[in-house]
Amino acid sequence: MNSTEKDKQFDQDKNNTPDNSNSSTDNTNTIKDPDTWTTGDEPMTGAQHSYLKTLSDQAGEQVDETLNKAEASKKIDELQHKTGRGLEH
Repeated sequence: MNSTEKDKQFDQDKNNTPDNSNSSTDNTNTIKDPDTWTTGDEPMTGAQHSYLKTLSDQAGEQVDETLNKAEASKKIDELQHKTGRGLEH
């Protein structure tokens, strides 16, 4: 395959990429209300627990081990604002 054929193949592959690709301009899945998550009532993830522990330590608070995914997400947001950690500048 010569360079022109490779370029054509690249363009075809690029055009066949699904709309939910990792495009930086597609923000449809970046912010959702945790109250609307279908899995929001499941136990918080390990990553959420770890990050909550870090934020809680910085904020001088205890981690509530009983939080579900949605509650943990809200608490993370709250503690990020309280500590200034993890916020986009």
